Amino acid sequence: MKHLQRSMTSIPAMLAGLGLTAAAIAPAAAAASAPNATAAVSCRVIAAVSVGAAPIGAAANRKTNSIYVTNAESNTVSVISGHASTVAATINVGAFPYGVAANQKTNAVYVANEDDNTVTVISGLTNTVAATVPVEQGPFGVAVNPRTNTVYAANHTTGTVSVISGRTNTVTATIPVGNLPFGVAVNPKTNTIYVTNEGDNTVSVISGRTNTVVATIGGLVGAEGVAVNPKTNTIYVANYGGSVSVISGRSNTVVATIPTGSGTIEIAVSPKTNTVYATNLFSDTVSVISGRTSGVVATVPVGVGPSGVAVNPKTDNVYVTNLSSDTVSVLSCPRR
Repeated sequence: MKHLQRSMTSIPAMLAGLGLTAAAIAPAAAAASAPNATAAVSCRVIAAVSVGAAPIGAAANRKTNSIYVTNAESNTVSVISGHASTVAATINVGAFPYGVAANQKTNAVYVANEDDNTVTVISGLTNTVAATVPVEQGPFGVAVNPRTNTVYAANHTTGTVSVISGRTNTVTATIPVGNLPFGVAVNPKTNTIYVTNEGDNTVSVISGRTNTVVATIGGLVGAEGVAVNPKTNTIYVANYGGSVSVISGRSNTVVATIPTGSGTIEIAVSPKTNTVYATNLFSDTVSVISGRTSGVVATVPVGVGPSGVAVNPKTDNVYVTNLSSDTVSVLSCPRR
């Protein structure tokens, strides 16, 4: 299932498939239209980097200051130098690459290829493909626990998560989750994995120690992207209906819902500044959220159809993939 197409003509079908309508999204978008002048973090666009066709996912390696962008219609990954804001390499991967994750410790990058049911392993040192790992059908989101060197891929079609050893590049377990799993995030401190299930609007909570689902969190609306702040043990879920749900990792309950923009799709967190960045597909904006107050503190215009987002907390730069512009917006977001 391709949620996001470069032409954007599939947007109504995407909404219908998620049980959402433009009317349902509009109120939340209106509530988030104005920035708050008391923002602790101030963002501005400092560059727009041209990449491949339909850039859709993003990940950053803070140690190497490299950013990895999946180009869904080019079947490639663009490697952006964070120093120069230019494309340093283009790597051929599988069919319709979506999710991407980087292991800071091993300098390995993992790409979920939806249409050929594989995860591509890239060496960040050489920018070449090191391995291709077969998984179950329709892998979308992917995440890494650098402490255990373990990779998790959400298989959208089969309703499972493939657990991959980063040491052997083989699947070591397959975990049933909810209906149509989409995004994956890991808290390395607690060895807990969070998977959004857009088909039943839940989050599956997985123990990395036992590879079993230990809790299921409901009350979401079009659950898509997910991110974790390990410092605060807080989970953030991008709801396609135009909001972000805040989940306590201690109680596994939704503790706040933040109105954002129209078609909120992906999310990233900077633990350094306790700031959350959510992309709004139809508003062409990024909502900047304070993790301290759980409120939108700024709304930043970017390119057309922002989808993926990644943050390098070392440089305070944020990278947003613009699905219909074939660009990546580079945002400078230093703490004031």
